[in-house]
Amino acid sequence: MTVSESIKYAGVDDHKIDFFEGQFEVPLGMAYNSYVILDDKIAVMDSVDQNFGEQWLKNIESITSKAPDYLIVQHMEMDHSANIKLFMEKYPQAKIVASKMAFNIMKCYFGTDFADRQVVAAEGTKLELGKHVLNFITAPNVHWPEVLMTYESTEKVLFSADAFGKFGANDVEDPEGWACEARRYYFGIVGKFGANVQAVLKKAAGLQIEKICSLHGPVLDKDIANYINYYNIWSAYDAETEGVFIAYTSVYGNTKKAAEKLAEILKAKGCPKVAIADLAREDTYECVEDAFRYSKLVLASTTYNGEVFPAMREFIQHLTERNFQKRTVAFIENGAWAPRAAKVMADMFAQSKDIKLCQTGVSIKIAVNDAVNAQLENLAAELLAG
Repeated sequence: MTVSESIKYAGVDDHKIDFFEGQFEVPLGMAYNSYVILDDKIAVMDSVDQNFGEQWLKNIESITSKAPDYLIVQHMEMDHSANIKLFMEKYPQAKIVASKMAFNIMKCYFGTDFADRQVVAAEGTKLELGKHVLNFITAPNVHWPEVLMTYESTEKVLFSADAFGKFGANDVEDPEGWACEARRYYFGIVGKFGANVQAVLKKAAGLQIEKICSLHGPVLDKDIANYINYYNIWSAYDAETEGVFIAYTSVYGNTKKAAEKLAEILKAKGCPKVAIADLAREDTYECVEDAFRYSKLVLASTTYNGEVFPAMREFIQHLTERNFQKRTVAFIENGAWAPRAAKVMADMFAQSKDIKLCQTGVSIKIAVNDAVNAQLENLAAELLAG
């Protein structure tokens, strides 16, 4: 992967990983990015996952025969920090540059904060390498509190830590392009911290950025405004796509029939986009991604143990803990003798901001019939009118 003549890629691709952070499916693998800036002083930007330490050091050696002067640590999450100590042992003259909190975390991780070799970076701190100048930007809670981003002002490159990253190894072509897996990555991992991302975007607005080098995924070197616009939409919790996402759980297939019937009605009435997912069978974080992507959400669940089906309860918790907001939400419930799913689902959004609940409810008593179809028609009309 190419950055420029003086900024080289030193990262690795992981094809053995099945779940990133123990929960996100990554069928295309994962990239752990690191970069080397060649100048009078040589700076290495971040480490890689613990399984690739030796490969990473060999990558650095293949780029420069001169020992690096600095290791820049932007993020202390273990997929980027695991080999800090290995690096510092190999290059005993090198200094380590990080935020004050990052050094605190290092001490927890390695038993040392490299006190005699550390350079503490804060907002506005600069590090001159020669022609290249590193300008440090604090980015707390994007998505850990110690995060720094680095703007290299000579080549106008933003080293963005985890921001603008995506799932997938860099040596595997993603048939869906950057946005799909970047969106799933953002809402799965960073989604709770929209206000913090907005704060960093305001800082970035004053920079001329020609390339973005994230810690995951490809170097972004074209249409930079487009990528920043995605992040602005996502972090402001605005809807990216006008349409309806229907998420359902179904025990014997009847709630599924109602969800599919609603999708059919919406399409027939000209809804610009309709997506539908079985929460018990489809990737949870694909579903989280779609809930944040579309302007309207319909949740369909059986009443289960007097509440909602477990997969539905977990899904709503994923949304609310990520500050789900600015959406229209509707409910479909199924329950023959004591239907409560709709009320329970509505109550779960009680603390969420700017949620408009549809007035039209759909209540199924086991099977879909003409009365249920009429309710679905009314719900579709309300969804399309609002």
